[in-house]
Amino acid sequence: MSFLARLKLAWSVLFGGAAPTAPLSSPPRPALPPSAPVAPPAQLTPEEVHASALFVLGLLQREGRLLDFLQEDISQVSDGDLGGAARIVHDGCRKVLKQYLPLSPVMNEAEGAQVSLTQGFDASRFRLTGNVTGTGPWQGALKHHGWVVTSVNLPGVPSTVDVKVIAPAEIELA
Repeated sequence: MSFLARLKLAWSVLFGGAAPTAPLSSPPRPALPPSAPVAPPAQLTPEEVHASALFVLGLLQREGRLLDFLQEDISQVSDGDLGGAARIVHDGCRKVLKQYLPLSPVMNEAEGAQVSLTQGFDASRFRLTGNVTGTGPWQGALKHHGWVVTSVNLPGVPSTVDVKVIAPAEIELA
């Protein structure tokens, strides 16, 4: 509505004049240029969304043969043989974690130590178990100190890698 039209309306309302019967209209505005259609966001495949997780799994397989160990049926393997295999897997996977995702405990207290949590604690860092009642503070025995990644040193996922291939088939030529 233009300034003059608003002024006329205000004058008529304030001083008892007849209110306009027809709606007041403002001058037409220039039409906006048509905008380009907005493309919907690109849908990522599950492989693209989870590429970094698949890449880490590949690192654990390459260095510790984790998937070979987990896919093996160990029901008939002797404890001695199993222990020897677990040592190899442990060493390789630990190497990957130390290099790419170093860890530290969430709590430095010894397991079994009495600890206290106040109301409003960070639920992503602490999980209460047992007889959980009331609103805190809570006191209990530390059953597991938890783990937190202290830094993320992962290399970028190469675009030429098919992240679904965790470990390529190995073929030894004669």
